[in-house]
Amino acid sequence: MKHLNTPEEIATFISSMDTFLLDVDGVVFLGTQLIPGVVEALAHLRSLGKRIFFVTNNSLKSRTSYVEKFSAKGIHGVAKEEVFSAPYAAACYLSDIGFPKEKRVYVMGADGVVEELREQGIQACGGMDDKDLAFSGMDDLHRIQPDPSIGAVLTAFDAHINYPKLAKAHTYLQDPSVLFIATNPDVADPIGTQTFPAAGSMYQPLIKSTGRHPIIVGKPHETMLRVILAKYQLDPTRTCMVGDRLDTDVLFGQRGGCRTMAVLTGVTTESMLNQAEVAKRPDYVISSLGLMR
Repeated sequence: MKHLNTPEEIATFISSMDTFLLDVDGVVFLGTQLIPGVVEALAHLRSLGKRIFFVTNNSLKSRTSYVEKFSAKGIHGVAKEEVFSAPYAAACYLSDIGFPKEKRVYVMGADGVVEELREQGIQACGGMDDKDLAFSGMDDLHRIQPDPSIGAVLTAFDAHINYPKLAKAHTYLQDPSVLFIATNPDVADPIGTQTFPAAGSMYQPLIKSTGRHPIIVGKPHETMLRVILAKYQLDPTRTCMVGDRLDTDVLFGQRGGCRTMAVLTGVTTESMLNQAEVAKRPDYVISSLGLMR
């Protein structure tokens, strides 16, 4: 684990890499605010011919929405193809396994998830359409029946999770041929000085009620990384995953044989790095991505 402190150390490190995979929350943004120096750092890396991809577990936004957000904050020229999100990874996974065209995916999540599925030609239902489902008593559950058109249940972060949604997903998953997929395993996310339930908390009731465990496609699982490396024929030994979490970002890079770097602008602190098992530590540490300019 090498700390990059001087301009010379940072320049040497950058020259040893061809591609940077950047987490978004905690690396590029902190909440809604752009981390100082990031715009200049990204411009510098691009001027050196480095390839940049943004890799996020956030399932609220589609890739198109991310491009619009970047542009609004002064990060211009990002192509949709340079953004890899957990919902997009789920869509790619379903496409790659030949998910039947006549089947639908029931989504517990936001519109960004549904949008990514439909862009891949996959039928989707649920999502925000089910956010106001009424539940006044057990008699309402008689309306929820098995549906042979459902081929998968996909869970993501859902700020409008409710009992009817869980009941629907549970019912569909009673059919063993229906796939159970989750975008990512993060159980809680930091917001300011507090933490709140995240996407990984949304599928836990279904594990308990069905006895099934989901296929997880986001970080730290390798599905998304395999898509990126194969699609762009990247050399993992000259690719660096940059993130603020050891349990998702760093582990994600390690599992794919990439170099790894932790920034100290998000979840991980210097104390956490020192207390981590050696095998779970990143190859490099830098105070902020904004220093890479």
